[in-house]
Amino acid sequence: MADNDGVNLDDDGAVSAAPPKKGGLGALLPSLLKWVAIGLGAIILIVTVVIVTMKIMGGNTAAQTAIPISEEYTGKRELLDWYTSLGVVRAKTSDAISSSVTVEVVLGYKKDDKATASEITGRTIELKDFLRRYFTEKSAAELKPQNEEKLRIELRNAINDDILSTTKIKDVRFLQFDVVGQ
Repeated sequence: MADNDGVNLDDDGAVSAAPPKKGGLGALLPSLLKWVAIGLGAIILIVTVVIVTMKIMGGNTAAQTAIPISEEYTGKRELLDWYTSLGVVRAKTSDAISSSVTVEVVLGYKKDDKATASEITGRTIELKDFLRRYFTEKSAAELKPQNEEKLRIELRNAINDDILSTTKIKDVRFLQFDVVGQ
């Protein structure tokens, strides 16, 4: 029975080895700090995810706002190459007392468009003949300076429709345009 000297069998086998719990402010502070750290970690994680998502969706470009612009400032004219080798064309108007017309026409086409340049070069004689006939069919009143824009548009459309087959010109300009009455 020597083995049973230190054992108290009347306790129903309960071991009371756990220290008593502390109460008060000492237990509240570590738990409060734990929740603050969890909250800060969640905020940092959310902000990081939002920033990374915005960078991916935005394509890493700076934010730009649309500025309303009136129609008169929106269109920039494209830069054209000019065919200037047609030279001066002389003709007489269709009036009863004809006037002499001297015009030097240049043709504008897309920048670096070799096909248009070569087609215009190949049709130079046809273009000169067309221009001579065109101005011969006009009266001196139709060739006044206030009608110049209308003449340029008519010439461009006629050259594109009747002379050029695979390419198009974009613009027609006059380097010289003289109508001398007799």
